[in-house]
Amino acid sequence: MSPEAAIGGGGAAGGGARQPGFRHFHDQLDELKQRLVAMSERAESLVDLAVDALLTRDAGKADAVLAGDHDVDTLEVEIESMAVELLALQQPMARDLRFLISAIKASSDLERVGDHAVNIAQSAHRLIADRTNITPDVTIEVMARRARQMLGQAIDAFVRADGGLGRAVCLMDDEVDKLNDELYRVVVTHILENPKTISVALELFLVGRNLERVADLSTNIGEDAVYLAEGKQIKHHLEDRPHGA
Repeated sequence: MSPEAAIGGGGAAGGGARQPGFRHFHDQLDELKQRLVAMSERAESLVDLAVDALLTRDAGKADAVLAGDHDVDTLEVEIESMAVELLALQQPMARDLRFLISAIKASSDLERVGDHAVNIAQSAHRLIADRTNITPDVTIEVMARRARQMLGQAIDAFVRADGGLGRAVCLMDDEVDKLNDELYRVVVTHILENPKTISVALELFLVGRNLERVADLSTNIGEDAVYLAEGKQIKHHLEDRPHGA
């Protein structure tokens, strides 16, 4: 199924031949999807750049992350405005309604991903100033790669209304949590060996926490993809609870 076909079919116009207004509405939905993808790609690139700045101790790259966060903020405002306008003017039904509501939530999650990239870039600046060369490169690199993979797949699941992929993204979160635990153990070992590294350790704890939050936000979007595709809320394992519990 194409991305264009994934969203729609239960919209304001109902069944039968598509009227011009209906076609225009779905063109706007398609544009909204494209902006969500662009926002996700921008947020992903900022996370990648922030981690690269940290690992290479590159202040210029860290500065670029701080400057680039404005693009993500702008896209969030644009997406929210478009979604609210479509909700107000088109009064969509069924899946189109779920999509617009979920798109607002997803854009908020993506904006927060940008904020976490900024946090990592700020940690990079502080580590550069500290001049202590202790970085669990491999663990951080793997965490960043997994979190970014989750984000890319989550937004793909969302725009394609792919509930199976959305569920797969949610399952990947456990791996990032385990990597964060591994990072914690590595950093604690450095502290025990040399207590003077505690300031560096705190920064690395923050980096791990921010990457873990990127994975959590990706999980949120994956859950929204399931809601969009199946009309089921899987947050907090709600679908596993008895009806009325």
